[in-house]
Amino acid sequence: MTMPPQPSATTSPPLHPAMSWRGLALLPVAILPSLFASVIGQLFTAVGMVSWYRTLQKPFFNPPDMAFPIVWTFLYALMAVAFWRILRARPEAGPKNAAILAYLGQMVLNIGWSYMFFGLRSALGGLVVSSAMIIAIGFTIRLFQRLDRAAGIALYPYFAWVVFATVLNAAIVWLNPGT
Repeated sequence: MTMPPQPSATTSPPLHPAMSWRGLALLPVAILPSLFASVIGQLFTAVGMVSWYRTLQKPFFNPPDMAFPIVWTFLYALMAVAFWRILRARPEAGPKNAAILAYLGQMVLNIGWSYMFFGLRSALGGLVVSSAMIIAIGFTIRLFQRLDRAAGIALYPYFAWVVFATVLNAAIVWLNPGT
């Protein structure tokens, strides 16, 4: 009996085909966490954006307000694709429960940041949550890459944006003591 070839560091493990019944059935499952985080996060953001956020002092590198929904739409879509790849990973890729839980956990933190920063109007609380997000996203990337290299790489822009957002959040805390 011969063993199936193991994926190398340069190839992705086998995935269930995207256009199979299984692949298509997993697509809405993969989209739901991003959609949920986006909608709930936007509800918190809308509350604090007009009445509180606009009154804060912001650093020179703060992007225009319109940049945020554009970037987040792209990132949520990319996150859903990465998660879809993980959900489609075949058993020989390895156990995926930890990767799924890590992904969902960092999505809870994603919502938590919007709640803390905009909902509770706490820039300092937002900074704590976004710092935890950096760790959680890094951990998720590591777990994703063990199962599917492309899925892990797809989370790099999200990781980079959250690092930038954390620096921005820290600058807002610095410029607005007591927030």
